[in-house]
Amino acid sequence: MTNILLFAAGFGTRMGTLTQDRPKPLIPVAGRALIDHTLDLARAVNPGLIAANLHYKPDMLAAHLEPQGITVNVEEPDILETGGGLRAALPLLGPAPVVTMNTDAIWAGPNPVADLLNAWDPDRMDALLMCVPIEQAIGHTGKGDFTRDEAGRITRGSGLIYGGVQILKTERLAEIDAQVFSLNRLWDLMLADKRLFALRYTGRWCDVGTPEGITLAETLLADV
Repeated sequence: MTNILLFAAGFGTRMGTLTQDRPKPLIPVAGRALIDHTLDLARAVNPGLIAANLHYKPDMLAAHLEPQGITVNVEEPDILETGGGLRAALPLLGPAPVVTMNTDAIWAGPNPVADLLNAWDPDRMDALLMCVPIEQAIGHTGKGDFTRDEAGRITRGSGLIYGGVQILKTERLAEIDAQVFSLNRLWDLMLADKRLFALRYTGRWCDVGTPEGITLAETLLADV
């Protein structure tokens, strides 16, 4: 069974005053904590373990997550970013490929985790990212992060937005000589070997990084 790491350590600065008294994953969206929407997707694939990395107001998040059976890993004293956070959690997650999930998005359509697991081919891939066509993304500005060829291989470019869910091998994290770093560093190693792939999401996706994103996400959920 695949293990899952939820990224929940960030400061949520784009949320302004909403994160003064709570971490962003606990902001309510449609009557539930934002992170609980992500947990629904994670639990639906019956993973071996669900873990979450914490840093900002970790006690509040731990009190919410641990009673739900989620294992927490607190990043202290410094926040480690996505790459450093994943590497720090490897003793919990083990050596097999891991699913990572951002906790600030709402998905309306097929379960992105299930779709990734069904398409995962470790013989060809070092990572498989769920990417959203720009026209299906709500609350997001910009031209996108990647371009995808017919085989599913991606390069840096425009047209597809990384939706924040992926399955990836973790061995090459050991090659990165930094404690605090983004997973972009790992992706660059995979890009050089042409082993970074993506699926195109077939539903809709909403970025919930700002207060405006909450309203957009609630409207999206109301339409489901």
